[in-house]
Amino acid sequence: MQRKPITLVTGANQGIRKETALKRRELIAAAGIMAAAGMLHKVGAQSSAETYSGRDHALIGKGANIPVSAPTPFVSFSPLVLPAPGRAVDLQIKVSAPATGRELPIILLSHGHGGSNNLSSLNGYGPLANFYAAHGFVVIQPTHLDSKSLSLDTNGPEGPLFWRSRVEDMKRILDQLDFIEASVPGLSGRLDRSRVAVVGHSLGGHTASMLLGARLTDPKDGTVVDMAEPRIKAGVLLAAPGNGGADLSAFAAEHYSFFRQPSFAEMTMPALVVFGDGDKDVSHHLTVRGADWHADPYFLSKGPKCLLTMVGAGHGLGGVAGYDAAETTDESPERVAAIQRLTWAYLRSALYPGDSAWSKARAALAEIKELGRVECK
Repeated sequence: MQRKPITLVTGANQGIRKETALKRRELIAAAGIMAAAGMLHKVGAQSSAETYSGRDHALIGKGANIPVSAPTPFVSFSPLVLPAPGRAVDLQIKVSAPATGRELPIILLSHGHGGSNNLSSLNGYGPLANFYAAHGFVVIQPTHLDSKSLSLDTNGPEGPLFWRSRVEDMKRILDQLDFIEASVPGLSGRLDRSRVAVVGHSLGGHTASMLLGARLTDPKDGTVVDMAEPRIKAGVLLAAPGNGGADLSAFAAEHYSFFRQPSFAEMTMPALVVFGDGDKDVSHHLTVRGADWHADPYFLSKGPKCLLTMVGAGHGLGGVAGYDAAETTDESPERVAAIQRLTWAYLRSALYPGDSAWSKARAALAEIKELGRVECK
């Protein structure tokens, strides 16, 4: 039996609109009945990877060979508005959480600066957010100020693409976890705040890298910017920007000046760096090098780190930003499934020392080298 996500959505002026036939009271009751019947696994502290027991997309191919825990129903709640004094607009977030379970680890998911009108916001990255939530994580997605959904000037006083505000958004979320727990129905008391990870794609990968300790030189005043967040224990960088200096294209140096002088040497937190060796659709206007530029956060930082190279993947990594998205140039359900499972397994083991999910996932990928390969240090 396929388990479908159940979503709750709040309307800004219309109260709570429920995109499900179940009322909240019925949802909680149904979850309790399913748990009693053994249909739901207790999530959060589960430790070992096992064969996925739900119904997979018919086209994920060998991605299905990478083991993960059994999926469970989850609930999504959005938009939740966090007060943000001094920000151009208040911070809107989406929270997706397993319907049952306690001591749930947290993923902060940072969107990229893609060409679509909606994916680069809390409304995007369903393939990742939904998968992580179905497998035991509470996923929190902000809409950063550079999102097209806000249509703000991305070359304002702060600098290009609100790069600093993006990092501050994630810190603000962590500062307001009490408010988030109290606002999302059924979430109170269920978060494990000692197990927080960050995942970011493209520009979101840059945001994630800074939270993990990477630094940069502010082009406005020459100061070194350190925005490391100690509450975050691990991360995943998906097609993130690489080194600056002579490796940047003239376009990137002019328009994205905060890329000019990064330093990954201080990014000491555990991280999985993911890139596609066919990434030419975006990297060509950011760097004079090839796709391997996106692997720099691995090679220029200290361990513990792992590098996942996806064979033939473009900047969209098969479609992580959205389902059937026009901006994805390398659409591949198989590739997305592999990234879902591998990144999930990495974070499970990074946040739960002794968890075997990552070692099992790496062993499975070693048997399907046509999808990708992993190295660690």
